[in-house]
Amino acid sequence: MQSTPAPSAALAPSLSPSLSPALTLLLATATGLAVASIYYVQPLLGLLASEFGVGSATVGLLPTLTQLGYGAAILLLSPLGDRFDRRRIIVTKAAALVAALLFAAAAPGFAALCAASVAIGLAGTLAQDLVPAAATLAPEAQRGKRVGQVMTGLLLGILLSRVASGAVAAVAGWRWVYGAAAVAVAALIPLLWRGLPRFVPATQAGYGSLLASMGALWMRHAALRRAALAQGLLSVAFSAFWSTLALVLAGPDFGQGSAVAGAFGLAGAAGALAAPLAGGIADRRGPQAVIRIGALLVLVAFCVEALAPASLWLLVAVAVVFDLGVQAALVSHQSVIYALDAASRSRLNAVLVSAMFAGMASGAALGSVLLAHLGWRAVPVLGAVAALGALAFTRRR
Repeated sequence: MQSTPAPSAALAPSLSPSLSPALTLLLATATGLAVASIYYVQPLLGLLASEFGVGSATVGLLPTLTQLGYGAAILLLSPLGDRFDRRRIIVTKAAALVAALLFAAAAPGFAALCAASVAIGLAGTLAQDLVPAAATLAPEAQRGKRVGQVMTGLLLGILLSRVASGAVAAVAGWRWVYGAAAVAVAALIPLLWRGLPRFVPATQAGYGSLLASMGALWMRHAALRRAALAQGLLSVAFSAFWSTLALVLAGPDFGQGSAVAGAFGLAGAAGALAAPLAGGIADRRGPQAVIRIGALLVLVAFCVEALAPASLWLLVAVAVVFDLGVQAALVSHQSVIYALDAASRSRLNAVLVSAMFAGMASGAALGSVLLAHLGWRAVPVLGAVAALGALAFTRRR
């Protein structure tokens, strides 16, 4: 087994930790816009199925392919943040994301949109370069809180992307969703180049050694394994709900359109606002209690949805509660892994988020299949089972 490349003192970041309020806001905004690109498609699924003449299971390929692209890039590209200047990586990925979004806006058919979805997923990993950058620049005693603040941007991007996507599509059509997103990301590129400091690499290992070292980190740190598996299962529940919501709302039980599906992001955003609070509690009291409570909230929310009568307001309440649980667990898991090895934060983050987005892709695929064959009640059952599994991992030592 190959050991993790050891950092040299000369390779530590050349700047002392410095994360001003303005830079924190920039990182949070950029993180939110980057990750939002992955989720714009979800409220559009009903419109896209109608325009391209495909069924619910087939149109479900779009979020699945996006999540798979994201997960693959996390695993294969994000570790480069420990090897090269993160500022250059961030700016390069931002430019690639602009190109992918424009390709989606101009896609002439369903196959082209599938290809664009993969490209958006690959470039959208920009968000996961920004979070380790924040962890590196933040003072150690406040790392959980500062990372939580940047994660608020990420989580609001995930959730409010649906609001923006549904609203824009209802007024101007789905192509404008991707076009406007491309403009927003492009506007951030010069700000990121000027605002971010230069990061000196933490290792000089080659690409192959860098990838192999992630296996060594996985074997070395039981806490990393528990965090990745638990958050991956919570992500199955998260993605199964949000990937099928537009189709569920458009069905006979609810009869709602894309604008209502997008507006559900406002409900989930309430949970995202708890990220800095969860990070602060993890700094003071330790993250394990926050993780367990988060997994329990997800379990309870999906059990209620599976058993209670169909209600639009119940769906809103479920979105608030389970999003709060998922986001609190994620921020606390990040506090755990960033404390394991300061020189390997990009790789540690890559392992955690790869597991998370493997869960996202699985949740999107399973949710679509269950909805098509068993009806919408099967989706919260899947979420409850996944949350129960995550809760079991949080209790292991």
